This record gives sequence, structure tokens and C-alpha cells, in this order.
Amino acid sequence: MNDTVTKPKTKVRTKVERPRLYKVLLVNDDFTPRDFVVMILKAEFGMTEDQAYKVMITAHKLGVCVVAVFTKDVAETKATRATDAGRAKGYPLLFTTEPED
Repeated sequence: MNDTVTKPKTKVRTKVERPRLYKVLLVNDDFTPRDFVVMILKAEFGMTEDQAYKVMITAHKLGVCVVAVFTKDVAETKATRATDAGRAKGYPLLFTTEPED
């Protein structure tokens, strides 16, 4: 006779939560040349000439423009690298990040 008690198997489900996303924002200034901004958008964010121009013009007209959305680490790294590239040339180019709503 078998005295072992069999327990029902329970499945453990791990809830995978999407990481919070962050927007990279381009802040307009009146000193950084437009061509330089377009070059940075293409180099750092992989945009085409046309996409980069549209983002630059939107920031110029509205004061700020969302460039892209990434996980926090990627957003902060790209924003810092793009800002640093401007600073290296003496421009006040500024990219910031903020949580996506």
C-alpha cells in the first residue's frame, strides 16, 4: 500500500512588468546651428535627414520636442551623449529625459 500523499501541482506564474519608458527631449536654443542639431539626431538617434530636420524644426517652433522613447538607461545615455557632443563644440545643445506618461 502506498502511503504517500500526492499534492496538486501549482503553477507559479511570474508577472513580467514592462520597464518604464523615458522620453528623450530636444530643448531649443538660439545658438546651436540647425545643421549641427540635424547631424547629432542622425548620429545618435539613427534618424534619416528628413526625420532629423522635422524634429529640429518642431523643437525650434515649440521650444521642445520628443526625439525618441527608450528604457531609462538608454534614454539617459543617449541624451547625455548628444548633449556632450554639442558642448564639445561649444554649443548649449540640450537633451533631457522624462518619464513617459
